[in-house]
Amino acid sequence: MSTGRRLRAGLVGLGSMGRHHARVLSALEGVDLVAVVDPLGDKHGAAQGVPVLDTVEDLLGLGIDYAVVACPTALHEEVGLQLAGAGVCALVEKPLADTVAGARRLVDAFEARSLVAGVGHIERCNPALRSLRARLEADELGDVFQVVTRRQGPFPHRVADVGVVKDLATHDIDLTSWVAGREYVSVAAHTVSKSGREHEDMVSAVGRLDDGTMVNHLVNWLSPLKERFTSVTGERGCFIADTLTADLTFHSNSAVATEWEALRAFRGVAEGDMIRYAIPKREPLLVEHELFRDAVLGVPADICTLRQGLRTVQVAAAVLASAAGNRSVSLTPEGLTSHDS
Repeated sequence: MSTGRRLRAGLVGLGSMGRHHARVLSALEGVDLVAVVDPLGDKHGAAQGVPVLDTVEDLLGLGIDYAVVACPTALHEEVGLQLAGAGVCALVEKPLADTVAGARRLVDAFEARSLVAGVGHIERCNPALRSLRARLEADELGDVFQVVTRRQGPFPHRVADVGVVKDLATHDIDLTSWVAGREYVSVAAHTVSKSGREHEDMVSAVGRLDDGTMVNHLVNWLSPLKERFTSVTGERGCFIADTLTADLTFHSNSAVATEWEALRAFRGVAEGDMIRYAIPKREPLLVEHELFRDAVLGVPADICTLRQGLRTVQVAAAVLASAAGNRSVSLTPEGLTSHDS
């Protein structure tokens, strides 16, 4: 990236994720971090030496090209609308908003002003998933049958305002749709709350994409085992991505002749070769920031758009509605839901 123009960026929120954004922004090529906003101040010394302001209005007064919104989810809509109203581009942490209606208002506000805006679904920048998506696009797997994700681990004390569906499952919803290049058309889910909080801390969901691909998600904050697992099974085998280590492996189907009568009678697949790919492992957050910077500069970049972020919020809402009503929920292309008993 070399356009000769330096961008002025701001950051809203110095929480757990905001501190990482501050670190990356302060060293991002072609970008000057101007200031950060957090009414609680810089308790962890993460502001990288730039001013810490009390309000978004103070930040806008300094003149910025774009801002990263990393405040609590419930404040995304309010802050995003302020930025859009001022003509400022925005990268909003996931999920886009706390509600479907709020997410839609953000989409409308930024689109009405033709502003570049994106959602920080960082798994799209994980090396293993980027490689997996490219291989699916190259038809290395053939027809895709199923996408399975598992995302579990101990409760993250950084989260106070949402449950596991909006905080964690939105990762899996977005990455599944992005990797497969397909939209959800139905979901059915169950949730439980075991940690004494008002929000759910475990969800098990099944769903279907618009080409018939089956999806399965298991997400929780109740396991001492931290796991980030994605598998995509298709006609030629199975890709497995570990997004904690950014490793991608492929287990191929095999047609091996056998004299064992019981196996010859089975017309399924057989275990073949296993390949572990060598992938350059760049930091996903840095890749996310580079892509968004390029998009603001008018360079084609594969960012998660607000409309895609809205769709993820819609699917998450369908997951919660399914669990609350003990029913399957269908999603239309327009994002409206109908309930099937």
